Amino acid sequence: MAFILWLIAVVLVIWGIVTLIRGQALLGIVLIIVGLLVGPGGVSIFT
Repeated sequence: MAFILWLIAVVLVIWGIVTLIRGQALLGIVLIIVGLLVGPGGVSIFT
């Protein structure tokens, strides 16, 4: 389960960075924050 959470977090952060580069700052920041919260190193919403 931890690996799946880590994988989801990485995808969300990368998607957020790509979104930031494309010019959608608010959505990019939200995706990065959600990715950091979901990841095992962050405050996981599943624990």
